[in-house]
Amino acid sequence: MQKQVVTREEWRTARLVLLAKERELTHQQDRLKAERRAMPWVKIEEDYVFGSTEGEKSLADLFDGRSQLFVQHFMLTPGSAHICHGCAGMADGVDSARQHFEQADLSFAAVSRASVEEIEAAKRRMGWTFPWVSSAGSSFNADYGVSFTPEQVATGDVGYNFGTTRFAMEDLQGISVFAKNGAGEVFHTYSAYARGVEPVFTSFGFLDFAPKGRNEEGAMSWVKLHDEYEASKAATSCCAPDL
Repeated sequence: MQKQVVTREEWRTARLVLLAKERELTHQQDRLKAERRAMPWVKIEEDYVFGSTEGEKSLADLFDGRSQLFVQHFMLTPGSAHICHGCAGMADGVDSARQHFEQADLSFAAVSRASVEEIEAAKRRMGWTFPWVSSAGSSFNADYGVSFTPEQVATGDVGYNFGTTRFAMEDLQGISVFAKNGAGEVFHTYSAYARGVEPVFTSFGFLDFAPKGRNEEGAMSWVKLHDEYEASKAATSCCAPDL
């Protein structure tokens, strides 16, 4: 990991070169974000029904009095106790972030095909408080490109990420954004999948500033559920190399 060691003045010169590139990228990102906000909308005609601990809810109900809704398509497959590590890593930042973005007219909900009971068990284990509802019995997950039939999976390519990412699982991750107007009509404004969800994976933002970066041996190789890290550390501590 050791990099070239230089004087403070040499470091400053190198930093200014990088700063110019960072500023250019920031301005490019500003333009891209403006294009994202300017995307056309699609009116939602389907009557989606979601299960929750408070009873059935419509997509409009998930807005919780606000005009914008961010949905995390969380990989939690019915009948499986497995909690997706990547989805969980993203979800870990939600409760702290929503204290702020809810004040800016944005609501959040996670959506999975698993039952309400399975969802609540996962929430209790992870200590999350954000809304998380079940799409079981509706076509919501399929319509937004994150759930697929066994027959589709068998082909080896389910058309994930608008057909640009060859991958095949029954449940995959993603995000979708919706807007609601004064008349109560709901519109789909944006969706992203695969690496498109990275901006809301908050730990990546911190790691990208550090010398080791994301420290991956394969995508997200180190990511675990947050209650698994200490157990993993204890199991391997006896084998730690001498420094």
